[in-house]
Amino acid sequence: MLGWAVTFLIIALVAALFGFGGIAGTAVEIAKLIFFVAIVLFAISAVIGLLRGRNSM
Repeated sequence: MLGWAVTFLIIALVAALFGFGGIAGTAVEIAKLIFFVAIVLFAISAVIGLLRGRNSM
């Protein structure tokens, strides 16, 4: 998922370089959204992993 965020960030940088402001802005927003979704999923996964680890002892 972080790979997708980096991909959209690169698309945004290239689009901004060539002067496509609308495409660059959209790509940046998509990259930020995917990045924060990945962070939230990682946090949920970490909490579940910690809770499962404690119950199995």
